[in-house]
Amino acid sequence: MTANPAPTLPETREELMTLHAAARRRRAAAPRESPDYRAACEEIAAIEVRISEIERRHLPQPKG
Repeated sequence: MTANPAPTLPETREELMTLHAAARRRRAAAPRESPDYRAACEEIAAIEVRISEIERRHLPQPKG
C-alpha cells in the first residue's frame, strides 16, 4: 500500500509530529527504494515543510 502526502495537513505542530512519527515508521518498515519507501519520504518532507511554516510564523519579524 502506497501512502500519499495528505492534501491538507493539520495546522498544529503536535498533530504534525504524530503524522511525522507514523510516516517514519512506514519508511523504516518499507524496503529501501520501494514505492512505499519513496511515498513515506515524500510525506515526511511535506510534513517537515508544514512544521517549518508553522515555526516561521512564530519568529519575531525583522526590524527595518
